[in-house]
Amino acid sequence: MIFLILYVMNKTIDLNCDMGEGYPTDPLIMPFISSVNIACGSHAGDEEIIKNTIKLAMQFDVAIGAHPSYPDRENFGRKSIEIAEEALSSSIIEQIMLVKSIAESMGARLKHIKPHGALYNRSAIEENVATIIAKAVRQIDENLYLYGLPNSKSEQAANREGLIFWREGFADRTYQSNGSLTPRTEKNAMIEDIDHALYQVIDMITQNKVKPISGDDIPIQIETICIHGDADKAFEFAKHIHLGLIKNEILISSIK
Repeated sequence: MIFLILYVMNKTIDLNCDMGEGYPTDPLIMPFISSVNIACGSHAGDEEIIKNTIKLAMQFDVAIGAHPSYPDRENFGRKSIEIAEEALSSSIIEQIMLVKSIAESMGARLKHIKPHGALYNRSAIEENVATIIAKAVRQIDENLYLYGLPNSKSEQAANREGLIFWREGFADRTYQSNGSLTPRTEKNAMIEDIDHALYQVIDMITQNKVKPISGDDIPIQIETICIHGDADKAFEFAKHIHLGLIKNEILISSIK
């Protein structure tokens, strides 16, 4: 295990994690992140899990976000499904409102939205899906931040709708030469080594670049880094990256 020591001053990053999906490591990860994306019941989770996750987030002063998906628990929201645009919009709004209402009943505030799985990936490249999500978020609360891939259809839609968009990088995923994530159907989609993950994170934050699985480095500018809560080494990744950022004097901070 290593730590890169670059001593880059005045750098700030949000460290987010997808949670509320029924994994027992959530309480272990929460102290090491600054934002949480909570499953809304459509790909995983339920009202009780949402409440417990929000309670944990409040305990550690972690920003609360909703993690809406395609309504597809069978495939954990990771399969693109065909659904009418009106039905998709209604589903996204219902999912976000569930987390928002529970948070407010507990004295907390919903701060951001990050789509999950296939919905996230599809919104990055398809304008109509990106627009449905951005309009749904704006309808609920124009002050909610939207997380997504840099230079994507998601970012363009957020800008059109007047939303604040936070460009997201991934600690535990590999990249293609066009800046997209390697599909999970490919064997090299996930980064399994925690030092490799930390190197990728530090490079994205300090050098504004990332190394794809083939070809030269590609430019990337981000405000937030994602760790997947369902990954086998999710806790180890969260702790190692958190400590690595601190050692490099990079401030970990959520939406204020």
